[in-house]
Amino acid sequence: MSPREQNKRLLVFDDARAACEACGARTLELLDEARTVRGRALLAVSGGSTPRVMFEWMAAQHFDWKAIEIFWVDERCVAPDDAQSNYGMTKKALLDPIHTDSRQIHRIQGELPPVKAAAHYREEISKVFDLALGELPVFDVIQRGMGADAHTASLFPGSPLIEDRHHIASEMWVEKMKQDRVTLLPGVLEKARHTLCLTAGVEKKQALQDVLTGPEDLQKFPAQIGRASAIWYIDRAANGS
Repeated sequence: MSPREQNKRLLVFDDARAACEACGARTLELLDEARTVRGRALLAVSGGSTPRVMFEWMAAQHFDWKAIEIFWVDERCVAPDDAQSNYGMTKKALLDPIHTDSRQIHRIQGELPPVKAAAHYREEISKVFDLALGELPVFDVIQRGMGADAHTASLFPGSPLIEDRHHIASEMWVEKMKQDRVTLLPGVLEKARHTLCLTAGVEKKQALQDVLTGPEDLQKFPAQIGRASAIWYIDRAANGS
């Protein structure tokens, strides 16, 4: 990525809350635009403490959530009321306050065995997007994060799934976390109309630099997936400024 391209796609804010609010505001703008053009908007969100702040801010806005379909980028294979559940966090921070119709919510059923959870999620996505066999969904907005090891979604460095651009979602075992997960795959992440990456904290500084300015090496830096079109919302700590 050239310095000029980087400047256009890297938005730096004073602190994490400011980055969260800006990312949330842009998400709502894009959803409204998509709904106006296509009659509905399709959003996939990520988990974590930083997105929780964004979701709480979004829930406090005067936004009409009608015809907004909500999915998840990835999920831990735990029950929805487990403290580790991405869905559970989003439910408390966003879904409950805005009283979203349950028919708009398309969660990964992490309480199921991983293979079944992934199969169910693929079927749910195919149904909502009305996909032909072998077709990948195009989300209007995918909100992603990045770990200090440069992972994104549940695609960790060295994962063979990083090369999979043919399937929608898959179960996987994350050795680093000793945990089963279900994640959207690179082909889906790359096809999103808009990708907003929200990242904060000094511990992300080196990974962010590698992802944005280093040579492309998806196996080492999975967060480089879709980097040509992603917009990054970060705080000064992550930027090293």
